[in-house]
Amino acid sequence: MKHTITLIPGDGIGPEIIAATVRILEATGVDIEWETRILGAQAQEQFGTTLPESTIESIKRNKVALKGPQMTPVGKGFTSVNVGLRKALDLYANVRPIKALPNVPCKYPGLDLVVMRENTEDLYAGLEHVVVPGVVESIKIITEKASTRIAQYSFEFARANGRKKVTAVHKANIMKLSDGLFLECFYKVAKDFPEIESDDKIIDNCCMQLVMRPEQFDVLVLENLYGDIVSDLCAGLIGGLGLAPGANIGEQGAVFEAVHGSAPDIAGQGLANPTAILMSGIMMLRHLGENDPADRAQKAMLDVFGEGRYLTKDLGGTAKTNEFARAIVEKMQATDAAAV
Repeated sequence: MKHTITLIPGDGIGPEIIAATVRILEATGVDIEWETRILGAQAQEQFGTTLPESTIESIKRNKVALKGPQMTPVGKGFTSVNVGLRKALDLYANVRPIKALPNVPCKYPGLDLVVMRENTEDLYAGLEHVVVPGVVESIKIITEKASTRIAQYSFEFARANGRKKVTAVHKANIMKLSDGLFLECFYKVAKDFPEIESDDKIIDNCCMQLVMRPEQFDVLVLENLYGDIVSDLCAGLIGGLGLAPGANIGEQGAVFEAVHGSAPDIAGQGLANPTAILMSGIMMLRHLGENDPADRAQKAMLDVFGEGRYLTKDLGGTAKTNEFARAIVEKMQATDAAAV
């Protein structure tokens, strides 16, 4: 089956790590036609908007996109392109698997959990204004609809992927109405999944428990801002954002992306680690039903990590971006040849 996929190279190191990932995904044999589009600063310069309609339309039509990191100015300039894209496509579920990789020093080598982040509301939506000079108000909105569907998605994901427990993370002891509603919706949905354990943790206690005993968690479901922070914390437990894939799922489509930044300081030098976007691409293949090619790409990647000969500089190795990608492709080819 042929798949047409929207490809957004992104900023900084984005084009380099996207090119490496495309090389590996194409080597799996999956028939892919890439439809390249742009967002952010590049689009602002060309189209006068950071979210051009041609890009949004492409994702809606193809139902799937692979996106490199986008630059977001801090404290000034245009608003987050990632937030805008999620709003435009109603990509309500942010899925971030956290799994330790071989040969990567980390605190918890056996860690394997998934962070499910509600993607459309809460404080992270950026609804804020100046009340009077020197006073800014940010609005936190939590709805029954959004809370219910992220809980539903989390439990369905757990059931489909053999996960045993889903934990809601909140601050309902203080924000009794907003986080209270989120928690209430969670437990209503949990009743429909009796085979899956459900519990909840207050956000500050959850962060402490993640540092002390992360193995107690399986699937974590959180509101938008908590999810943004906790997913980065979890990435730190396995070696950093360069090893953490991500997906944004909605009814109008799915966007797969690395969760790290655009790293303009090393752009164009061939030093970037494409692991996060590659793992996101492998998630994308599974989303498309291409499970066997996804398995082959993942095994080849894990084998390269296990051997440790072609790791990038951030992982203690000396391999360039393209050398890392070539090693994975060659590993797949060798495995395929041996199987004939």
